[in-house]
Amino acid sequence: MKKRRHSLFAVLLLSVLTVPGFAQNYSLTPQQEAMLNQLPPAQRQQALSALRQLQQGDAGTEQLQSTLVEPITQPSNNDVLQSVTTLDPDPTAGPGSRLIVNFTVKSDLSRDDQQALTSDPALQSIEGSQFYVVDSTGELAIPGIGSFNLLGLTGAEIRQRLAAEPVLGVFDVDASLLGEGRAERDQLTAFGYDFFESPLQSFAPVMSGPVPPDYVLGPGDSVRVQLFGNVNGIYEVEVTRDGVLNLPELGPMTVAGLMFSDFRKDVNNRVNEMLIGTQVSVTMGQLRSIRLFVLGDVNQPGSYVASSMTTMSGALYSGGGVSRVGTLRNIELKRNGEVVSRLDLYDLLLNGDNSNDARLQPGDVVFVPPVGPQISIIGAVKRPGIYEIGNRTSVGDVIELAGGLADDAYPDGVRVERIGSNNERRIVNLDLTDNTVRTQRAKAGDKFDVPQILPELEASVSLQGHVHRPGAYEWTTDMRLSNLVRSESDLKPGADTGYVLIRREDADTRRVEAVSTNLSDALRNPASAANLRLEPKDRVYVFSLALGRQRVVDPLLEELELQARFDNPFGTVSVVGEVRAPGKYPLEPGMRVSDLIRAGGNLDEEAYALKAEVARYSVIDGEYRDAEIIDINLASVLRGDETADIALQAHDNLRISGVPDWDQLWSVTLEGEVRFPGAYRIREGETLSDILQRAGGLTEEAFPAGSVFLRESLRQREQDQIDQLAGRLEADLASLSLQQAQDASGGQTMSKGRQLLDQLRSTEAVGRLVIDLESVVDGLDDGTDVALRDGDRLLVPKQAQEVTVIGETQQNTSHLFQPGLSRKDYISMSGGLTRRADKKLIYVVRANGAIEAGRRSNWFGRNRGVDIMPGDTIVVPLDTDRVRPLTLWANVTQILYQAAIAIAAVNSFE
Repeated sequence: MKKRRHSLFAVLLLSVLTVPGFAQNYSLTPQQEAMLNQLPPAQRQQALSALRQLQQGDAGTEQLQSTLVEPITQPSNNDVLQSVTTLDPDPTAGPGSRLIVNFTVKSDLSRDDQQALTSDPALQSIEGSQFYVVDSTGELAIPGIGSFNLLGLTGAEIRQRLAAEPVLGVFDVDASLLGEGRAERDQLTAFGYDFFESPLQSFAPVMSGPVPPDYVLGPGDSVRVQLFGNVNGIYEVEVTRDGVLNLPELGPMTVAGLMFSDFRKDVNNRVNEMLIGTQVSVTMGQLRSIRLFVLGDVNQPGSYVASSMTTMSGALYSGGGVSRVGTLRNIELKRNGEVVSRLDLYDLLLNGDNSNDARLQPGDVVFVPPVGPQISIIGAVKRPGIYEIGNRTSVGDVIELAGGLADDAYPDGVRVERIGSNNERRIVNLDLTDNTVRTQRAKAGDKFDVPQILPELEASVSLQGHVHRPGAYEWTTDMRLSNLVRSESDLKPGADTGYVLIRREDADTRRVEAVSTNLSDALRNPASAANLRLEPKDRVYVFSLALGRQRVVDPLLEELELQARFDNPFGTVSVVGEVRAPGKYPLEPGMRVSDLIRAGGNLDEEAYALKAEVARYSVIDGEYRDAEIIDINLASVLRGDETADIALQAHDNLRISGVPDWDQLWSVTLEGEVRFPGAYRIREGETLSDILQRAGGLTEEAFPAGSVFLRESLRQREQDQIDQLAGRLEADLASLSLQQAQDASGGQTMSKGRQLLDQLRSTEAVGRLVIDLESVVDGLDDGTDVALRDGDRLLVPKQAQEVTVIGETQQNTSHLFQPGLSRKDYISMSGGLTRRADKKLIYVVRANGAIEAGRRSNWFGRNRGVDIMPGDTIVVPLDTDRVRPLTLWANVTQILYQAAIAIAAVNSFE
């Protein structure tokens, strides 16, 4: 099967590559489309892409041929031309048009779109390449999605039309028109000429087996005679050139021209007379060869040597078959210049009658005259084609030649294009249900067109949407909605029984209207007005609560808009806000606010059910449009108060607001040394002391001075500042690089600057807020409490015992806290300062993130005002004066050190 599909792919591409002008006239025949649809999805997509490249001129013949899966023999142009029909450039869609639509899932779908795709079987079923046929009204029906009017649109316009549909927004859409759906006249081929195109042995004359009684003996035939009885013997004797057969014991016999049955009787008579008590068996041995001529309108005229069993049809096969300009119905057998027989191949091909397929004799001529009068027939017949007719062929005979009418034929409306007596073309209408019409004579050049019956189902209604058994159902008199949907078990889970939409079409005017009802009420009380009476051709849509309904509503709104007039305007109403299915809906007579809420799938959980508003637009004196806002007592509407449930007008817009702060659910996270750590929901206005009290306070091992408080808004702000500082530093480095040619020391500065820039680029902000957790826990009213925000995190570590020294020291490390040791002592324990250290700007970062530098930082003098505590970090910055300075270096190094300290504090909780 795989190899066969590969061959189909190869034949399909070659069959279009060999057609002149295909690149400008993109079209496939029905046979090619059948081949296309048999391919696996991947190869079908590859074939479509290759054909499209050829049409657009993006690939040459050689390139496309190189894509074939396996090498095959390229068919001749004649073969391909018989099967490929081209259309005018930029064909437009019409009734019966065929097209291939590719639905490719977009790579950048949002989460909502992905959920809609995975939860909608209809969307999943159309993914990939799909083949569609446009119906008689120009509508393209995509099952489960909707109908789209494509009448008069080109392929590019169809792509735009489908891509604009919201329901198809999850796909990239590509569409290609392939031509008309039924066989067109320029696709027809003349009947019968492919009879001789089968392999050679299929129609070769039989060289063995019994000889028919009417076989005529002649020179070269071999006869086998067996005698048994008083005289025994077996003899095989050949007829001489004189037509004489010399039989032992019986003597010479003249047999040329005798039929085999007569010859057998003569031999039996001679044996009975001459050889008493002897019996005889006579059979034919090797048969002679004869020379014959095949002339006229054949593909390979000439002289041929054939078996003496050859018939007229066999001789035609030897001559390559009848050419397209030769007749199939009046083939002549000439013997000695006289026509001795005529062969009508239609008798053989259509009826299996070979009685006129005469056996040939030496010197016979099979002559094929030019083709006779022809007619063509298309449409709803079993065998559309071009047929040769006789002088007495009737209309009924033409239908029989085409195999009879198809099951869906419309015999009352047959049209014939006929050449009149004045050589003008005219149309003749025929009613084939009238027998007198069937007896009328067909004329040469007639073009019959047998239409199909209308595709619309009469006396039927259809059920679509979120139901178990969608489809067409028989309509009966007084049929109601509950007769179509008998119970809620007919519906899929999640169906919206509150709003059922019905598309109704007037049988006389063909105008469309929209009607809706409450299916729950109809099923609960069949006698209620909700149980609507159904009309023929009604389309009943049942929606899902989980999926949008605009893919059904929008096409219906388009139909209503197309039939709108100035004196009969098109009316829509819309609902927005907190409903399950916001959007536009048809305005129905007597429609109220409650009906529009029902159309929108009813209120969402977060809807503000006390008040709503309607925006109404009115045209004042035909001059301008004015807007009016109407307040709606929504609570009264939901209670069923008809006074509050106002009637709607065209273009009204209902807005359902949401409950304020419905989605404002804040939470904070407590980690580390709290009695009950975890995530807590908070109210707006709660403080850190409130949440710590709810969490049971701190544990005995807590180190409140070293707590880390993180806030997302601070992190974003800090990250912005880091990015801005990196940009400024990069600009300064670019300026400094221009001075390197004049200053030999610039290279060291640039190297250090780039290191700082790389470190700054890789630094991620933490968003730490310095707090005094001890004062918060103690409940001091000194303004240290923190108002909480959504996403805040508090990290409380265990009691610290170390002091950390970082920066320009010989060894960055942490030391065990010892009371009484100064900053200088801890730096000495780290090996002392490096040459690049800035002795004047040494500072201390407290465990809570606060920075203290003291009133003076003198390495050789007394350090006043900075006491070292557990959890502190001593930072020795770089002396930017020792290298060619950049103005931002001091700020950069400070940010890097502080970020490192904050990140280390946060990572200790990971």
